[in-house]
Amino acid sequence: MTFTIQAENGRLDKVIADHYPDITRSQAQKWLEAGHVLVSGQEQAPKYKVHAGDVVAITPPEPTPLEAVPQDIPLDIVYEDDQVIVLNKPQGMVVHPAPGHPDGTLVNGLLFHVDLSAINDVIRPGIVHRIDKDTSGLLMVAKTPLAQQSLSAQLKAKTTDREYLAIVHGTFKETEGRIDKPLGRDPKDRKRQAVVANGRHAVTHFQVLEQFAHYALVRCRLETGRTHQIRVHMASIGHPLAGDPLYGPKRTLPGNGQFLHAATLGFTQPATGERLEFSVEPPALFQKTLADLEAGIDKTRLVR
Repeated sequence: MTFTIQAENGRLDKVIADHYPDITRSQAQKWLEAGHVLVSGQEQAPKYKVHAGDVVAITPPEPTPLEAVPQDIPLDIVYEDDQVIVLNKPQGMVVHPAPGHPDGTLVNGLLFHVDLSAINDVIRPGIVHRIDKDTSGLLMVAKTPLAQQSLSAQLKAKTTDREYLAIVHGTFKETEGRIDKPLGRDPKDRKRQAVVANGRHAVTHFQVLEQFAHYALVRCRLETGRTHQIRVHMASIGHPLAGDPLYGPKRTLPGNGQFLHAATLGFTQPATGERLEFSVEPPALFQKTLADLEAGIDKTRLVR
């Protein structure tokens, strides 16, 4: 990976991240510090200011193979039987190992709690659907191949119930609505999803539960389950999620990411055919923020 500085200027780490959308600035800094980047044959610091004619050569390190290992991580288990586990994932926890998050994930905790070796997926054993790191709430996990197949089929057939609570920006004229817009990777930024003409079919239903001065509490029901679906769909109609670092405004409610909580989950037990339904309250910060909005206290500020 080599390119020559033309009109670019500024710090080397930022220039690399701008030139290669798949490389984050922090990743560029680590590579520079480890000597994986040469500028005209010389190692340089991340803060090096580039000059026209500099030849930047990057030799990425060999990727470390990902492996999910058991870790004694506390889990909030809402329900468990011989086929499935339903968990209340805290905000800030990643669901499964990935580059940048090799451990400390929900899967690492699951493997300590239960044997999932019968499910042939070393990184995502039992995981049939995900919720984002900064989204809290209910997640169903398969404990057996039968459950994995059944739950995946239910998701595909749209027979599961998945409802989320979200605090969003703006004032609604309507009390409910249906958003039917195809989603795919943003052609301008590979880290984001976007409404794109050739994207995958995606449908979100929403209902306004409470309207505040500048925000609203909405319930969103997923008909499909695309990456960042609620976040992108609500932003597309002018109501981005409060606190959302990717799709929301910079002036928003302070928190730990988007105010989005998977509050309700329903599915059919794979072995017995019994219909199971679960609900959990949002985390404390979500509830405190709601209480402030209900009391007319708006803590909007520039959060990043």
